[in-house]
Amino acid sequence: MASSYHQHMSTELQLAARNGNVESLRSMIHENPKILLSTTVQGQTALHIAARLGHRAFVEEIFKQDESLLRLRNADGDTPLHVAARSGHAELADFLVNYALTWLEVEDDNESPLRAVNARGDTALHEAVIGRNEQIAVRLLNADPSMGHVMNKRKETPLHIASREGLEKVVEKIVAHPWVEEQQVVAETRSPLFQAVLGGHIKIMEMFLDKRTDFLKAVDEYGNNALHYAAQKDNKMMVEMLLWKENSQLAYLSNNNGYFPLHEAALYGCSSAVEEILKYCPDTAEQVDFTGKNAIHIAVQSGKVGTLQCLLRHIEPKEIINKADNDGNTPLHLAAMQGRIQSTLILSNDNSIDPFLLNREGQTARSILESHGIIGTYAIRARKELKKKENEKRNKQHMPPAAASETFQQEVTLRYFEQCINTCSLIAALIATVTFAANFTVPGGFNQDYGTAILEKHLAFKVFVISNTIAMCSSLAVLFCFMWAWMEPAQFTFNQLRWGQRLMLLAFLTMLITSMTAVHLILTHRCRWLSIVVILIGCSTPVVVGLILGLKLLVATMIK
Repeated sequence: MASSYHQHMSTELQLAARNGNVESLRSMIHENPKILLSTTVQGQTALHIAARLGHRAFVEEIFKQDESLLRLRNADGDTPLHVAARSGHAELADFLVNYALTWLEVEDDNESPLRAVNARGDTALHEAVIGRNEQIAVRLLNADPSMGHVMNKRKETPLHIASREGLEKVVEKIVAHPWVEEQQVVAETRSPLFQAVLGGHIKIMEMFLDKRTDFLKAVDEYGNNALHYAAQKDNKMMVEMLLWKENSQLAYLSNNNGYFPLHEAALYGCSSAVEEILKYCPDTAEQVDFTGKNAIHIAVQSGKVGTLQCLLRHIEPKEIINKADNDGNTPLHLAAMQGRIQSTLILSNDNSIDPFLLNREGQTARSILESHGIIGTYAIRARKELKKKENEKRNKQHMPPAAASETFQQEVTLRYFEQCINTCSLIAALIATVTFAANFTVPGGFNQDYGTAILEKHLAFKVFVISNTIAMCSSLAVLFCFMWAWMEPAQFTFNQLRWGQRLMLLAFLTMLITSMTAVHLILTHRCRWLSIVVILIGCSTPVVVGLILGLKLLVATMIK
């Protein structure tokens, strides 16, 4: 029987435990029977070390001397069973479980190695599921099914962890053992169903929906139900399963912030979840939070353009787009107030939008944009689109023309144009200079006798000449146009500026092609691999720019 005997473990015993040397162990036990009680600095016994490394024969030899060593703990409170379960040695863990079963019926709960908890409050079963050692976890559950619901100091049970980690066999084993969970415990720990949703484990979620439908009623400390979690994760299949199983009732329950699942999906930009919720519960589009904001408000506020477009495609009735919150702001007002230019453009292009609506400050969306003085190509375009929408609606309703002053807008626009002209002119001049010089420093050089390019018959050389010419001419065209605009800025229009920006983009791309073809011509015969690497780096440049600025922005620059 283990006693309170303490002795520092000798180096010989440590080596024997690490190597699983049974003969050496027998020799040391013969000389000193109490040597098995000696520990390392961290309180590890030879049994702990052997359990961590999976030396079953060594462990069996120790048990021939004293089975009670299975209850000894190290500095972290771990028993050898904890260590074996964490390390994933299934055969050894099974051996230790068989010994631990002998204590289960005769000892108190805390004394049984199966129910012992370490300093973190974890049982051996916790350690097994944390380490994703499913076979060991199932064996421990077969020995004591009730351990699936023991909570550690992090307020997690093995069921919570197994649900999150996707251990289907473990979850199935625990769910098969009936238990009743108090609502207070659910609120503190979050339902195992939430964990399955967060982990994206469909089969585990199906088990809960089939055998534990009471989990659907659970909410966390913030009032979120399972559909809030599924909407936030944008898991289309899980959203559909929850709406079907509970007959869509979860979609009509708000959390402590007044957010319904549709609000949550709009907040995190989860378009797939938005589609499913509106498919099963179309009237959820009318839901508002404590501030009177619907899902369109939330999508605009969070800057989720893709989700905003999804909402506009699916919402019914369409008048919801003009719904004002408690401050009198429609989604269009909100987009203008927060400088969400893309959202403003998307909303202004919707046929159901009413650009004349006033908020409590007596402002329309266009007046908000103008008062904020936001400059930029898209901000100017947004104001123009709103003005166009107002004119269209005014003509349909036979309203008199507005007498609003355009002075501020003109000042902002003129200031923006001047900045763009100066910047683009400088860049265009640099590109024109570089590309012009490239005509006289062609790759491969010139034939001194004939004055022609040595590589003139090479296909890559022809690509070099064409792309360089396009880059030079595009930049020169921009330079000439902007020089004229600098002399007469009042006559320079928004569309001309956009065309100039398109030509600049064309010059950038063709100059990149020029550089890549030049490198190819110089290196391809001597160092082909280096030529390929340089070309790949060059080709990745537009991709990197697209990822940084957004592909939609680049496409809009080219098309609109």
